Amino acid sequence: MTGLLDEHPHLGVEPVLRELSIASSTYYRWRLAEREPCERRRRDAGLTGRIKEIHTESGGIYGSPRVHAVLKREGEAVGRKRVERLMREAGLHGISPRRHGKGFTRRDPEATLAPDLVNRDFTAQGPNRLWVTDLTMIATDEVSAYSLKCSAKYS
Repeated sequence: MTGLLDEHPHLGVEPVLRELSIASSTYYRWRLAEREPCERRRRDAGLTGRIKEIHTESGGIYGSPRVHAVLKREGEAVGRKRVERLMREAGLHGISPRRHGKGFTRRDPEATLAPDLVNRDFTAQGPNRLWVTDLTMIATDEVSAYSLKCSAKYS
């Protein structure tokens, strides 16, 4: 409605409002809101700025749950859904470890397998007789890194 009056100022505000059955106070409140945003919108703008800072400090990794947790730790009284909405409006999103990367490393079908020296029998005669290794994949931004977990099995 404000667009109509902006495009056709010759019509006059009062006749248009009367024809549309809109109170003049409503029109002038809309106009004031365009110049001076309400407290909620001002607070949203401030929060969006802080959310962008937190997101940038995290390297663009943090999503709304972590951003909300940081704000809460800082003493900011803000709801989780509000953080979600502000991040969505600002075009910010976190990185999900499940969706990140191109998947797991596949074994080369041409490679020779290491021999199974224990024949899948993980019982040991005593301490320091049988060592078992677990290979765990850890995704990173650059490359896939591996962590070796070694543990001795005792009988």
